[in-house]
Amino acid sequence: METRWFLSKIQDDFRGGKINLEKTHRLLEKLDIRCSYIHVKNIFKTSDYPVVLSLENHCSPAQQEVMADNLQTTFGESLLSDMLDDFPDTLPSPEALKFKVLVKNKKIGTLKETRERKGSDKRGDNQDKETGVKNLSGVMLFKKKKIRKLKISLALSDLVIYTKAEKFRNFQHSRLYQQFNENNSIGETQARKLSKLRAHEFIFHTRKFITRIYPKATRADSSNFNPQEFWNIGCQMVALNFQTPGLPMDLQNGKFLDNGGSGYILKPHFLIDSKSDFNPSNIKESMPITLTIRLISGIQLPLSHSSSNKGDTLVIIEVFGVPNDQMKQQTRVIKKNAFSPRWNETFTFIVQVPELALIRFVVESQGLIAGNEFLGQYTLPLLCMNKGYRRIPLLSRMGESLEPASLFVYVWYIR
Repeated sequence: METRWFLSKIQDDFRGGKINLEKTHRLLEKLDIRCSYIHVKNIFKTSDYPVVLSLENHCSPAQQEVMADNLQTTFGESLLSDMLDDFPDTLPSPEALKFKVLVKNKKIGTLKETRERKGSDKRGDNQDKETGVKNLSGVMLFKKKKIRKLKISLALSDLVIYTKAEKFRNFQHSRLYQQFNENNSIGETQARKLSKLRAHEFIFHTRKFITRIYPKATRADSSNFNPQEFWNIGCQMVALNFQTPGLPMDLQNGKFLDNGGSGYILKPHFLIDSKSDFNPSNIKESMPITLTIRLISGIQLPLSHSSSNKGDTLVIIEVFGVPNDQMKQQTRVIKKNAFSPRWNETFTFIVQVPELALIRFVVESQGLIAGNEFLGQYTLPLLCMNKGYRRIPLLSRMGESLEPASLFVYVWYIR
């Protein structure tokens, strides 16, 4: 559920009261919240499946009402503003939400109350939402924290249906009190700690609730973490800084090649089944795959900075997945030939959990002094690889095609 995810930061601009939208996709580029019809139409150009518009909302209630009006005007019938009749108390499937835009934000009240207010005038109707802990049944279950109140406009609140933003406290609180339409956002540091210490509870949590992982605040350089560790425990949304190329973005783009690049892929059965005791750090039962790749040759590999077809080229094949499946192997170096190098080398990998595994091909030019130079890469899910003789296209560091540069391989695997 990654490529259909938009994170927007909306705040008051006091130079005239205009609402600005700051979108983290390429570079942080300020855009007016009003979108043209062409932009809205293009949202579903790649995929019919729903788009989640996550609002980091710092606006006053009056500006929130303007925001709600703009969202309704811009998206029209595509904006989901009421629960589906067939899903009053469960999350609908992406199939049931095709061509819909979902707003993720704080919400006041229940879905039933939202439906009862439908069609009424909500202007000027604002409520305080407390963020903190609740004293339930006279017993303080969790550490008391300072309670702060947020002013939320009912007009904007009622546009939030199945993606209500709710602060994550702990797994026990979620099991007891969290509603089916409440989503959690957890910082990478806390999520990493929980995934190591309480993996079973984390996976149980992601079976019931949509969970988003976001980069820690100290990543001032917009660097990224490895998303694989959070896919391994079933997190549906793993937010990355798309403007920063590198390994994490290669894994992100490769992961969602599956299912036609629609932005949605099915979880493996062991991350859904309530009887499963799957733990990515402690694999007890598995059906491993023996993967064999014969790397035959390269075709017009990208030029190095020396602008010569006589680079010393090599290929690294990496496996990303559960910790025990992380491995890599590399070819020998072919001297002074980047145009048509021939390796004809065979590599074998035993992958314990192939459903979560990604294969990454990296082409480098050997450098003895400054280190190897990156030339191109391609990443894809292991189970998306077809058997037989195959051509592997290469992409640049920015994810752009390097046609006709490619690798020629023979792939085989057995279970």
